[in-house]
Amino acid sequence: MNLDGGLIVLGVADNGEVAGVNPAAVERLKVEVANQSNNPNKLDPPYLLFPHAEQIGGKWIIKVQVPASSQVHRTGGEVFLRSEDGDYRLKGPYQIAGLVNRKLSFYTEQRVLPWLGMGNLRADLFTRARDLLRAQRQDHPWQTLSDEELLHIGGFIHKDPLSSETGYTLAAALMFGTDGTIQQAAPGMSFDGLLRRDNVDRYDDRLLLYTNLIDTFDLLMGFVNKHLNDPFHLEGNERISLRDRIFRELVSNLIAHREYTSAAPATMTIFRDRVIFRNPHVPHIRGRIDPAHFTPFPKNPTICRFMLQLGRYEQVGSGVYNVTKYLPFYSHGALPQFEEQPDLFITTIPLAPEAGAARVAPEVAPEVAPEVTPEVAPEVMNMLSVMHGAMTRHEIQKELGLKDEKHFRENYQQAGVRLGLIEMTIPDKPNSRLQKYRLTTKGQALLAKREGK
Repeated sequence: MNLDGGLIVLGVADNGEVAGVNPAAVERLKVEVANQSNNPNKLDPPYLLFPHAEQIGGKWIIKVQVPASSQVHRTGGEVFLRSEDGDYRLKGPYQIAGLVNRKLSFYTEQRVLPWLGMGNLRADLFTRARDLLRAQRQDHPWQTLSDEELLHIGGFIHKDPLSSETGYTLAAALMFGTDGTIQQAAPGMSFDGLLRRDNVDRYDDRLLLYTNLIDTFDLLMGFVNKHLNDPFHLEGNERISLRDRIFRELVSNLIAHREYTSAAPATMTIFRDRVIFRNPHVPHIRGRIDPAHFTPFPKNPTICRFMLQLGRYEQVGSGVYNVTKYLPFYSHGALPQFEEQPDLFITTIPLAPEAGAARVAPEVAPEVAPEVTPEVAPEVMNMLSVMHGAMTRHEIQKELGLKDEKHFRENYQQAGVRLGLIEMTIPDKPNSRLQKYRLTTKGQALLAKREGK
């Protein structure tokens, strides 16, 4: 973490042979790695890591993706650097100062803002963060922390290497700040969502954001869901949302890797045949990225790590991997392009014609979408008529005045999902306690036609 990050693999010998980890010890080792990385007596400041177990040739290995960090970490009170197979202790203050300066030149998220205090931060965002932590992992060790403790362990409180004063960082303002605080901390920060399907010179629809990163993620994903289709796709026996798999990664990367001191906007532009993401950044390499041969490098490690805990981010490099994996299914074999320019990171996502087609609006559905009028049971139509926005199963059931949960689930909820008229807001976690349901475009069009709108 003190240099460029890396990958730790347990169960592989020095010669590259997969020796394997004792199967009976796999879960215990995963828990121990996670616990020790969250223990300030072992790793200071803590950095909660998530080990992953997988099988190769019938043998278990454990992988730990370790990102570069914008902070200097100690173990046993000492600062170490890892190079090849050696651990090197930094002994003198000048050596440590050199490491700090190196990180500050890359990671502006760690700039201490002396004027920033708890009064500039929104209490409701801390509550939302805890809900997301709990949804990601029921026993997440951060979910019971106070607001101040959450800032500490999340890496949002830092010691200024010049003044030696401890304070809240730019990352804290971006994640939890009021809109006014964010504009003061990063005056040029903005995210711009544009739809240029018909009017390519200006735009058909626009979403301009100057707000906190928790809301920014949700609003940008809402813009994606509004303007891009989500074709049916099975992975094994499970239906997955290709749109979510691809664009959650891309939106996360837009937020996590932006250079927040730049006045240039981070943009997501949807055209008929492609989506282009342009992100101001500090370049690590130059030119086109080969997904098969690249080393991930986080631009904002603290923000990346916190988004990882919230379930909005997987791990450094997962965006390139997952987009490359799923885009061919979404766009008829097309591949993404990732390119680092001197001041911009540009991602180009080709679209299949139907993926980038305009979504059916309810007010025009009777004329343009006669195919979305299947024979639907009265129970399902009744459910559609009471749904407004995203609702939990209990909220829908209450609106319908139904008490029998099994009857509702089988004859209303599951039937609506099966017909593609309603969808889950968290499709990757169907049993999540935060799960909600909303009308699909098909459901909106059908309801609008039945109601004569």
